[in-house]
Formats: sequence, structure tokens, C-alpha cells
Amino acid sequence: MLRFAADDFRSLFGAYNAAIWPAQIIAYGLAACGLSAVALRSRRGWAFLFVALAAMWLFTGVAYHLIFFATINPIAKAFAALFAIEACILLAFAKSAGVETASRGQRICGGAMIAYAALIYPALGLWLDGYPDVPLFGVTPCPVTIFTIGTLLLEKRPAWQPLVIPVVWSLVGGSAAFLLGIVQDWVLLASGPLAVGLMVTARLAHPKRV
Repeated sequence: MLRFAADDFRSLFGAYNAAIWPAQIIAYGLAACGLSAVALRSRRGWAFLFVALAAMWLFTGVAYHLIFFATINPIAKAFAALFAIEACILLAFAKSAGVETASRGQRICGGAMIAYAALIYPALGLWLDGYPDVPLFGVTPCPVTIFTIGTLLLEKRPAWQPLVIPVVWSLVGGSAAFLLGIVQDWVLLASGPLAVGLMVTARLAHPKRV
């Protein structure tokens, strides 16, 4: 049983979005700069994108989980710690990211997740619930997780360490799809198992990391 109602959960986003503005815009700017650099096959671009991802995870862990979500769900303090750990892992892998481009199929899946997280996820929320009571890209857990999984899938042989916590959160956060009626989280629920399958396939196809 949840300790809070669906209406309380949605209202929380309204207060959160108002308090952190214009962090939502900054998150889009960081993601756009990182993805543009990656498209140019820049190693520094990959490093920048991973640093941007780390910033999103840390900000979401502290600002959303620790300061806001913890007011209606005490377990959110543990979630905050989990997000901070993921930020550290992403920073640790920033320099080694993007060694080789993934297969076409894997890139399509990764790109689709990135587009969903940045564009479709927030658009669905705005359409269904209206601003400001919606989780937005770059500053809330579920779109950040989908975006991260998509980014990791762009690598030919994804490292498993940065993928563990996003996969765990895809199941934890994805439960909001049926427990709280957050329609856009159904994709989150599927993204973790899909990422694991693609990662295993990629690592079997390329047993040695270049």
C-alpha cells in the first residue's frame, strides 16, 4: 500500500516545478549540447553528456527525492542516496564513454528512448494532467532514467555498472504506471528489461571492450 494518494503525488510536482524553475530549461540545454557533441563523434562530447547525466541524477536525488518527495514518502531518502550513487558512477565512466558506436538496431532503440524521455514523456504529462502538476524532463526521476538508459544503449558494448540503478528504478518508478495511473511510465517499466536484453546481446556479440 502506498503512503500517499495519486492526487498528492501530482500536486507535489506543481510545488516542485515552481520551486526549481528554470532548472527544467537548463536540463534541456545540457542534454542538447551533449547529444550534439556526441553526434559529431566527439570523445569530449561523450564525457560532457555523462557529466550532464550525473548532474541530472544528483539534482533529482537531492531536489526531488530528498527535499520534496520525502515529505509524503519517507523511503524517498533512500531513493536520494541511490540517485547520488548513480551520479558518481556516471562521473566515473565519463572518460571511457563512447569508445565505439553501437549497432544500428541498438542505436534506434537508444534514440527512441532519448526522444521519448525528452519530448513525448513531458508532452503526454502536459496533455493528460496540465502544467505544473507533471514530471518534466531532466529534473524528475522517470524521464531522467529513460534518457540515461537510451544514452547508454548508444554505446557498442554498454558498461553494466551505470545501467544497474536505472534498471532498478525502471521497475520501482515504473510501478507508478499502474499504482498511480501515470500513463507515460509504462515505457519506463519496459525500458529496464529491454536494456538488459540489448546489453547482454551486445556484450555477447563483442566480448572484449575496445
